[in-house]
Amino acid sequence: MIRAGIALLAMPVTGCVSSADIEQLHSQLTEIRIELLELRKEGPSKADVAAAEAAISEQTEALVQSQADMRLELQALADEIGQLKSRLEETHFRLAQLAQQIAATNQELQAVRSAAEQARAVAPPPPQAPNPTDPQSLYDAAYNDYVRGSYDLAILGFRQYLDAFRDTELADNATYWIGECYYLQGKFQKAIDQFDQVLTDYERSDRNPSALLKKGYAYLELGQRAQGVVQLQHVICEYSGTDEAHLARQRLQQLGIDAEC
Repeated sequence: MIRAGIALLAMPVTGCVSSADIEQLHSQLTEIRIELLELRKEGPSKADVAAAEAAISEQTEALVQSQADMRLELQALADEIGQLKSRLEETHFRLAQLAQQIAATNQELQAVRSAAEQARAVAPPPPQAPNPTDPQSLYDAAYNDYVRGSYDLAILGFRQYLDAFRDTELADNATYWIGECYYLQGKFQKAIDQFDQVLTDYERSDRNPSALLKKGYAYLELGQRAQGVVQLQHVICEYSGTDEAHLARQRLQQLGIDAEC
């Protein structure tokens, strides 16, 4: 309507204008003024527009900042995912190594078990405990301990034998082997005492040459040279031609002494 009124006012005046026409024009101008006032009331002011623009600008900046923050968060998330993937790959690698180690260990255990089973298959049965009522069994058990180097056990076994079977034919041997055990343990005085017991208690024993020879050796080990030489000379003179006499002569020669009977 405003545009129509403006167009009407702009039109050139042609012909005669009546009072009715003028009244109509006044009426139209009044309507235009009223409409303009209403439009001004309804339309935004410059301040409202500026405020709206400021709000839009602020929202736009917030949106841009939010997008930037979102990009940063997405980048951080991507970096974290990359680190997790790297750790996962490293974990898989370590698990693979552990699996290989476990497999190798299992193979070694299997080899050890197989070797143990084979050893049990070929190993001799464990020695049976000696029968204390059987002199030969008791003596053999003590002698086996001596051969294995278990000298304390051997001494114990031979003494048990002597306590139970002192009058048997192996009693002199048991007494002598006790002396040998002491000698090999470096207990030379105890060895001498034991060899003396062989010589005293079993005068006809075939162990006497060995007991006398080892008695001489024990004295020399103790640093008692004169006593040792005397014992070795007795071996040569009393048991000439025996292996013990030959050994005694060799030892005296090492000492720079000629054997005399």
